[in-house]
Amino acid sequence: MANYEDSDIVIIAGVRTPIGKFQGSLSDLAAPQLGAIVVREAVNRAKIKPEQVDECIMGNVVSAGLGQNPARQAALFGGLPDTVGAMTINKVCGSGLKAVGLAAQAVQTGNAEIVVAGGMESMTNAPYLLPNARKGYRLGNGQIVDSMIQDGLWEAYNNYHMGNTGENVAEKYNISREEQDAFAVESHRKAAAAWKECRFASQVVPVEIPAKKKGAAPEKFERDESIREDTSMESLRALKPAFKKDGTVTAGNAPGVNDGAAAVVVTSYAKAKELGLEPMAKIVAQATSGVDPKWVMMAPVGAVQKIWQKTGWKREEVDLYELNEAFSVQAL
Repeated sequence: MANYEDSDIVIIAGVRTPIGKFQGSLSDLAAPQLGAIVVREAVNRAKIKPEQVDECIMGNVVSAGLGQNPARQAALFGGLPDTVGAMTINKVCGSGLKAVGLAAQAVQTGNAEIVVAGGMESMTNAPYLLPNARKGYRLGNGQIVDSMIQDGLWEAYNNYHMGNTGENVAEKYNISREEQDAFAVESHRKAAAAWKECRFASQVVPVEIPAKKKGAAPEKFERDESIREDTSMESLRALKPAFKKDGTVTAGNAPGVNDGAAAVVVTSYAKAKELGLEPMAKIVAQATSGVDPKWVMMAPVGAVQKIWQKTGWKREEVDLYELNEAFSVQAL
């Protein structure tokens, strides 16, 4: 347990479900149910008792219809005692990671010793909304609103789909359709190779799916199902622009619509040492950065620059940068 100080904030366990595609294997499970699976498994892998957890913080974006405080549901259904508080965080794509950051802050300030944190989402189960139902539909046609798009994928300030923010970046930085497609092909190739090489197996908890037929045994869902090994430049070239008539962002180089959950256990090194636990990683620094909403895809740049400033690191001193591939164009 070298290279740690007692005040360091560490992660002692982490786990995720396999990622289910839209209306796929996880479609019968609501977000809090998925969250409960990873909360329970994260605590098990951390080799701690549920009653040792002080708080559970979970990110969730499309919460419409899920019931009160989805994080609290995940905590209790995940085996944590009712003495453990819980908080749901909505920072859109950054919700789960922000939950981890808040967990680190809670431990750092002494408000908690052990926190379970992560994110959970079921885009499949996002409900449709009837905005005028309460006051009554009078004359003419009514509107049904897709909460997945309204609450998760619609840029509220410029009134367009988040895909258009990808188009903004492509235009400003002159990133071609071919470059975006090539990145997408390589991303799928890497993910497929990682599964073949068992790189993901240790971080995934299999999910038991209830059988459709009465009396049949449950099925185990064990592998991400949105990875397409057969993705090729040829197949992506056949796709039309999804958000702009003459655009470059397509369904093939844009993110998928998925279901899943992940959680980590955060504590101090002093507490981990007291419990005889080996940390997986240390949280050295965290930062947030805001930009004009139409340039949201570039927001990570400012956050990374803040991290360099906080730590004194130089860009070339970091061995690996991991970025949410919201769109190929964003990562490029």
